[in-house]
Amino acid sequence: MSVAKDAALLVGAPRSNARGKLGRSTVDTGTGELVGQTWPLLAVENLTKHFALKGGLLNRTKAVVQAVDGVSFDVQTGETLGIVGESGCGKSTTARLLMHLIPPDIGSIVFDGLVVGAADGGLSHRDLHRQMQMVFQESYASLNPRLPVAMSIAFGPLVHGLAKSAALKRAMKLLEAVGLDPMLFANRYPHELSGGQRQRINIARALALEPRIVILDEAVSALDKSVEAQVLNLLVDLKAQFDLTYVFISHDLNVVRYISDRVMVMYLGKVAEVGPSEVILKSPGHPYTAALLASMPSLDPDHRTEEAPLSGDPPNPIDPPSGCRFHTRCKFAAPVCSQQAPDLGEGTHQVACHMAHGSSGHPAAIAA
Repeated sequence: MSVAKDAALLVGAPRSNARGKLGRSTVDTGTGELVGQTWPLLAVENLTKHFALKGGLLNRTKAVVQAVDGVSFDVQTGETLGIVGESGCGKSTTARLLMHLIPPDIGSIVFDGLVVGAADGGLSHRDLHRQMQMVFQESYASLNPRLPVAMSIAFGPLVHGLAKSAALKRAMKLLEAVGLDPMLFANRYPHELSGGQRQRINIARALALEPRIVILDEAVSALDKSVEAQVLNLLVDLKAQFDLTYVFISHDLNVVRYISDRVMVMYLGKVAEVGPSEVILKSPGHPYTAALLASMPSLDPDHRTEEAPLSGDPPNPIDPPSGCRFHTRCKFAAPVCSQQAPDLGEGTHQVACHMAHGSSGHPAAIAA
């Protein structure tokens, strides 16, 4: 049975009130450690989003973009899940689906054992947004240019019923937490700040509702390298300080290596590989993951890149290839790759490649 279905069945089970103490678990009074059954903080099952392209005189659907197609994963309490892949692979769409900024076509999202949006005993979208917040890539566009910094941070708590004085007090504390002096920055407007300062404001705003999960969608990709390093260190400190769980989306594998506990690799709307970051980044199981790692620039003159690790552009998501979606660019492709879509498999390191499964019929899988 899937993780999401398991969690859905346990909706009525007792849960601890402590942050991060999830599932039907108890605390050993002698050691202070959790014992018993637990479930993921966030479980996603078969998440799918297709965008219809309409046109013509009657505005009929002419084609469908398969942006996210059957994505399943989970996020454990206190971990950082990094999501990587080429532009157009569905990373940001997945993030927006998690936040319900766009509605999924099919699939379930289970947060702390509660099905999001379920009519009976589920978690409402409003309650979800108290528990999960998002930091966007474009720091300026995601801030209201007419609101001073303090009010931008306090706006969320105000909407959710907190008194104005308490909301502003929380905003001041969060400004300090992200490394900005409240006396200097509280009354400034977004256009008066640098890119790094604006992104710190966005992080503080995301923390204003005291969430348990923060989704970071390319949150450092638009920053200078020195500022990027500062913000990454800030995120690590905030995670420990506020007991946070991260979903970290990036195209920079060095950044993902630094901050992530586990990595999920996406290709053309599907999950290609997922597992512990050190395992995937040292011994990738999917040819696409290996190509991404090989494309990282090296500063070692003795290890120059002689040829492109991956050729060609990703196929059109309107008409993706049959079987494995990567087979049109894979040098290991066999007939079975175009005929049958590979399963992710089970375990801590999952690979959606026929070569990783001995009974798939791929020639290279026989010796695997």
